Parts: sequence; structure tokens; C-alpha cells
Amino acid sequence: MITERPYRGSNGFLMLVVLFALFGLAVFSFVAAVGGDGEVPWAGFVLFIIALLVLPGFVVVQPNESRVITLFGTYVGSIKTHGFFWVNPFTSRKTLSLRVRNFETSQLKVNDSGSNPIEIGAIVVWRVIETAEASFEVDNYEEYVHMQSESALRTLAQSYPYDAHGDGSVALSTHTSEVSKALAQALDDRLTKAGVEVKEARISHLAYSPEIAGAMLQRQQAGAIVAARQQIVEGAVGMVETALEMLAARQIVELDAERKAQMVSNLLVVLCGDRGATPVVNAGSIHQ
Repeated sequence: MITERPYRGSNGFLMLVVLFALFGLAVFSFVAAVGGDGEVPWAGFVLFIIALLVLPGFVVVQPNESRVITLFGTYVGSIKTHGFFWVNPFTSRKTLSLRVRNFETSQLKVNDSGSNPIEIGAIVVWRVIETAEASFEVDNYEEYVHMQSESALRTLAQSYPYDAHGDGSVALSTHTSEVSKALAQALDDRLTKAGVEVKEARISHLAYSPEIAGAMLQRQQAGAIVAARQQIVEGAVGMVETALEMLAARQIVELDAERKAQMVSNLLVVLCGDRGATPVVNAGSIHQ
């Protein structure tokens, strides 16, 4: 594996002075030869050629930008410091951006851990940190990031259920923070070899597939109704228990087992019913 190493370029302004000096000496040599005995200004030609060779070596590196330097097919280093430099004019220089970038994956249709078809998409925030690996370890690091992000997202969706069906279980729809951390870790493991750091990854789209969305909505509604009913029944039982205890403590009325059963039944009907209860006045005993 090719690892990144710094390349120390020469001061560009100093080499610019040298370049002007070479051009000036070349011109002076030509003028002196023309005004003299007419000899060929070989020194001027040599200085002019040297100046032309020096000229392509100037490099300007912008902030959050890098230059990957290769010499005759051999990696010699990277310049990651912004400024004006001069490098070996025979080298090749490739520009890489070090800025933070983000993209949104396409909406993937996959099965969750419960084999339910879902649609899922994510936003990935990333940046290049190792220029040599990004340049030489993968063919196209941007395309590599996109492909690996969708692959990691597909694998993540298959590892968790859409909804949580038990206490403590992690689900895609309810545990956003945990799922985002798992996605970022999976992406970081995949993209390290390309010299890419994942800054953030989060789910941007999550839904059941259209063919089962209606059925799953009914299932969610049924689960909510069951949970609500369970809470209502627990509250009603507590209220009935409190009512019986208060009647017994204040000795308002003495109830035998049959009357208690009748009272419990009436109270539960009133408290747990969907509609308001219709009162019935009983002028006789409960046996008539």
C-alpha cells in the first residue's frame, strides 16, 4: 500500500526571482553578442533554455487543496500546505480537494432483518485525508465512495428491523442515533483504504415499500390500539380497587362477594367502554 508522505517544494517567490535573473542574463548575453564582434551568444541560449525549464515548476496550492507529485511514474510526495511553491519541473502534479463534501444516496429497496421490503436512503459527509491512497489505491475515489456507501447502507438495513417489537431492541425507525453511528462506522471501515474519512452519516429516507405500506400501517395502528387498551385496563383495575378500598374503609355500604362482582363488572364497563355508559335505575334488589 502506498502511504502519503510530505513533499517539500522550494519557495516560489525566491525561484521567481531566479527565473527573472536567468531571463535577464540571457537577454544581456544576446545584446552583448549583437553589439560585439557578432559571435554566437551560446551563453544566452543556455540561460534561456534553463529559464524555460524552470518555468513549468511553479505551483499554486489553494487552501484545503493538495497536489500529489509523481516523477516518471514514482510517487514522491504530496503538498498539503497552501501557498506558492516551485517543484521539479519534470514531475506530474495531480490536484485533490481536501474540502468536506456530502452526497445523498439513491433510495434503495431492500429487506430489513424481518424480511419486510423497505425503502431507505442516507446522507454521507466525507473528506479526503490521505491523498496518496485516494490517488493510487482506488481507480476513482469519488465513485468508490458512492458505491461503498450504498453497499454499507444495504447491509445496515438488513441487520435491523424497521420497527422495534421488544424492549431494548434497536430498530431503524426508532433508534436514529444508534443506526447513524453504526452506518458511519461501517462506512469508515470500508473507505479507509481509499484515504477517505467519514465525518457523518445519517438516514435521510425510510419507509415501507408501497406494496406493503397499507398492511404495515394497519399493523402499527393495531399495535397502538392494543397498547392503549392495555393501559386503559390497567388504570381501570386500579380505580376499581381504590373504590372498593374506600367504600370498605368509610363503611358506606357492606358488599358481599356477589355485590362486589356486580360492582366491579359495572365499573369496568363504564371505564373501559368506547362510548358513554347509559345509567339504569334499579328500584329493587340486584336479584330482581
